[in-house]
Amino acid sequence: MDRRQFLLAATATGITYSTIPGGTTMAATEKTPFHLKYAPHFGMFRNAAGDDLVDQLKFAADQGFTAWEDNEMKSRPVAEQERIARAMSDLGMTMGVFVATVTFTDVTFAGRDSAAREAVLKDVRESVEVAKRVNAKWMTVVPGVYDMKLAWDYQTANCIELLRQCCEILEPHNLVMVLEPLNHHRDHPRLFLHESPQAFMICRAVNSPSCKILFDIYHQQITEGNLIPNIDACWEEIAYFQVGDNPGRHEPGTGEINYGNLFRRIHERGFQGVVGMEHGNSIRGEEGDRAVISAYRAADDF
Repeated sequence: MDRRQFLLAATATGITYSTIPGGTTMAATEKTPFHLKYAPHFGMFRNAAGDDLVDQLKFAADQGFTAWEDNEMKSRPVAEQERIARAMSDLGMTMGVFVATVTFTDVTFAGRDSAAREAVLKDVRESVEVAKRVNAKWMTVVPGVYDMKLAWDYQTANCIELLRQCCEILEPHNLVMVLEPLNHHRDHPRLFLHESPQAFMICRAVNSPSCKILFDIYHQQITEGNLIPNIDACWEEIAYFQVGDNPGRHEPGTGEINYGNLFRRIHERGFQGVVGMEHGNSIRGEEGDRAVISAYRAADDF
């Protein structure tokens, strides 16, 4: 039996294993905390936990997860948002990101269209109320596509200006929008924000505690690689991480990224925020749900 099969079988029984220096194997119960605040999302453990959202939260907490993220939170009915927030509070779980404003087709931050810019500010104002309701600190902002007829530096200046206006809304509430660079090569070829140095420069220019980077390791592996040096270079502006292996965008251990080394580095640098599990399951059914848990136990083994 190989290591992945061993971990999967162990997780199915409610026990996972980690190897300590010297090769000794020690058991970890379901509720053993991870080193980092890994955040699953709704649907990731549906086969093992059932369709009810609160049951999925409880299942994740029983596996040792202490955070959660939900891109769709803003679109959920208020009563459902409140129910989720109560359950997370009871379970002692930290709320990760939800999406505040995003478009994959329109010029928003990079342009000067007044209607588009006002729509962004409206999204951010509405997101403040959602954040308060669900005890969230961070919200994802994707600054739209670039304008093929406008010089890049003008677009950057436009983006910085609009982000500063967003910060005026967020700062009084101690909320943080996290800008997510997304790769051009496979998933999002026209998005304005796609590189970590670009995001770092923009956050430095905005110069607000309410404007930081969401460093999605999957996207940045595709865009630029050199992950640990880029994380180190951006460190002061990173407020949130998301993960997914490449290729495939599944759990750690299914692709080329050495998540064990990355998680160790992030932990050693004292990261206290959330690491969102923004990926799919490589295996279908309950076996796949439990394979995800095993993958994080293995990558967190340091």
